[in-house]
Amino acid sequence: MAERFWEQVKANGLKVPEDRPLAELTSELTSMLGDPDPQRRDGIAYPTLAAWVSEGVYDDLLQGLGDGMATGLDVGLGEDGADSVFRRSFSCLVLTECILRDNQMHLVPGDTILRWGDRIAGWLVRERDLRGFVPGAGWAHALAHGADAIGALAGAETMSRLELTVLLDVLADRLLEPTHYHPVHGEADRLALATMQVLRRNLVGLDVLEPWVARLAHRAATSGGAVDTDPFLVTGNVQAYLRALYLQLAVAPNPPACRADLLLALIDGLKLSNPGYLV
Repeated sequence: MAERFWEQVKANGLKVPEDRPLAELTSELTSMLGDPDPQRRDGIAYPTLAAWVSEGVYDDLLQGLGDGMATGLDVGLGEDGADSVFRRSFSCLVLTECILRDNQMHLVPGDTILRWGDRIAGWLVRERDLRGFVPGAGWAHALAHGADAIGALAGAETMSRLELTVLLDVLADRLLEPTHYHPVHGEADRLALATMQVLRRNLVGLDVLEPWVARLAHRAATSGGAVDTDPFLVTGNVQAYLRALYLQLAVAPNPPACRADLLLALIDGLKLSNPGYLV
């Protein structure tokens, strides 16, 4: 019965139903964000909440909604291969919508955005379930959704040079975190796009960016070690990211002021991490 109700809402163009309290509707949609059924989660709950946020339905309640989504980032955190990843990942996606709405309308205090940023960063680095598309359950995509959130945070006015540097470090920490996943569903491109959104603020200089690239490049270089450990679960993920970032930096519109110098740093990093091919 609940699904029929929401299908009717969807058929009506996602207009807010007038016969039920908004708080009740929001609670139901929030619960559906963790549903393993992709139709309920990705087909109804997320697009409905995203539409209502972008249309201003929650403008007077945005801080409370965002705080609720931030709480969802902790649900089952540390689990791997469980359905709890959907609640975490899609809570992040709705929280991203809240940040984007605030970037446009300036509805919540700056310290709220910083607090949300801390919650997103802590979750993203600690997330263990990096599955992309899950057969039968659809998209989990925590890594991509986390990247989207970092990109949204980069656009917040309250993010100064220091906070933007922290966002870059969070991306690096996530990439360098050991994992048994090798993401293949566009995550490297989404992470690179988030980085470009940081760079386009033109507040972080080469004094930060060059050592940041060097840190990634050194860990991306394949080296000897235990023969029973796949080194590409770290090095391959970082290499894919560096390539994606190089491509976006080279050809994407609205390049940051540091593009030319940063491209040179990336070339050095790619040569370091791929000595067998770039000689």
